[in-house]
Amino acid sequence: MKKIVLRALGLLIVLVVGVLGLQMVASETGEVVVVTIQDKAGVASERRLWIVEHQGSRWLRSSGGAASGWYQQLLANPEFELLRGTTRYYLRATPVLEMQTTVNDLMNEKYGWADSYIGLLFGREDSIAIRLDEL
Repeated sequence: MKKIVLRALGLLIVLVVGVLGLQMVASETGEVVVVTIQDKAGVASERRLWIVEHQGSRWLRSSGGAASGWYQQLLANPEFELLRGTTRYYLRATPVLEMQTTVNDLMNEKYGWADSYIGLLFGREDSIAIRLDEL
């Protein structure tokens, strides 16, 4: 009996490590930009995010919805820096709730299996589309 429990526990650990490892690979698949946001105290934090373009605008997505920590920082200070490849942009973020489905579809089209996998793990029903405007 003890052997069966240990094997089951070992398989569970392998499964969890596999799911988390695949999540890390998926989140770094395709184009990833670096967003640098400053909080009210001026302390900068970086996030690695996916980006899409639609009708002449760049878009990010808060997959954690309004509760996401980086999204809350962005609301408090919507002007931020984005590094795309070797080019830096200084932008203003504007949440556009009615673009959720469009941005989700564009992300899925661009990032394919990786977006589908992350969406399976965390869902997309509370995601928020964020339009990026030049300063």
